[in-house]
Amino acid sequence: MSSRLRSHSPIVLIGLIMAVLLPAITGFGVQDATAQGRNAQLTVASYELIGTVSIPTGTQFEDTEIGGLSSITYDRRRDVYYAISDDQGTIDPVRYYTLSIDLSDGQLDSGDITFLNVTTILNESGEAYAPGSLDPEGLALAREGALYFTSEGLPLLSPPMNPFINKMNLRGHQNRSLVIPDKYLPDGTGTQGVRPNLGFESLNVTPHHRDHRYLVTASEGALAQDGPAANLDQESFARILYYRLSSGNPVREFVYVVNPVAEPPVTPDAFRVNGLVELLPLDTSGTMLALERSFSVGAEGLGNTVWLYEIQTQNATDVSSYFSLYPNGVTEPPVDFEPVTKRLILNVEEDLDIEPDNLEGMTFGPPLPDGRLPLILVSDNNFADSQSTQFIVLAVELASGD
Repeated sequence: MSSRLRSHSPIVLIGLIMAVLLPAITGFGVQDATAQGRNAQLTVASYELIGTVSIPTGTQFEDTEIGGLSSITYDRRRDVYYAISDDQGTIDPVRYYTLSIDLSDGQLDSGDITFLNVTTILNESGEAYAPGSLDPEGLALAREGALYFTSEGLPLLSPPMNPFINKMNLRGHQNRSLVIPDKYLPDGTGTQGVRPNLGFESLNVTPHHRDHRYLVTASEGALAQDGPAANLDQESFARILYYRLSSGNPVREFVYVVNPVAEPPVTPDAFRVNGLVELLPLDTSGTMLALERSFSVGAEGLGNTVWLYEIQTQNATDVSSYFSLYPNGVTEPPVDFEPVTKRLILNVEEDLDIEPDNLEGMTFGPPLPDGRLPLILVSDNNFADSQSTQFIVLAVELASGD
């Protein structure tokens, strides 16, 4: 059973810990302070809400509509953020935005978010993606000038469109494609691979230590052969997938147990979903923040329930050798595995008193004036008039978990 961090609890960190941790922050996430111990484990000690800003649906920037921001990543060298738009090219070209977020006074206020540029993402032929040929979701800066992005695939097309993880430069030119294990590829029968809208939603990079650095993504929910998708009173087995960046090869997988759908929809047959939408590594020991979002049509407010967890893969079972977690069929017990552990940090609505939009993106920014880290959450507004592009920023204090 997961334990829960009591929000806003006064936690005093000794000066030695902060002296170790503060130099460890980089624009790529939380850097492994090699000189202080290369396998240091970090944990969230406390958090504080320092602001929220919403951008109305329909807001234009350089002849594109701002929206669908499903992932965000920070570039320390340029002191800017990149956010990918979950637009399949049907509204405007497939693209990512460059923006600044001014937190120099320790708060997020209206006017602190400025969009600076929009970049069209090009395919391997150097052309804009055809409308409806991908479903862009995750975005991560792996090193200076190198972005990776995901498509969660379109399994209902005939033939199905496979999920992918591709690399591009800051001009949007694709220059590398990672090999996707067969188990994630839909075969058109609905019995294998990612489910519709439950593919590679998350993407991030572990803190770097020499060449031992990993790109981490996950299926948002269970693969078709890994049991049921999340539903009311029904958990689901998502897979966390690690790639070694130096080779581009997948190296290990762990199971993340997705919560049941949080609220019943307006009618029994109305749409509902829950899934793992973002991962943010804290250290090289397998500690990550995980963002989980449930949505039900017609539920109170916008219908979203959003949880932030701290998870640990260290004692979890590597399930990469299993094509299916139910090799004998779902009427038989799954294979024996230990999932990642989950510790609840917060429920956005209950603990922040904020009605969450469709929060899907998460990144750290540079240290705040008091040394804490800003954790930025951003929502994919689905380009819906009833929603907005919501930014929420928390000041997070990290401590050694050793």
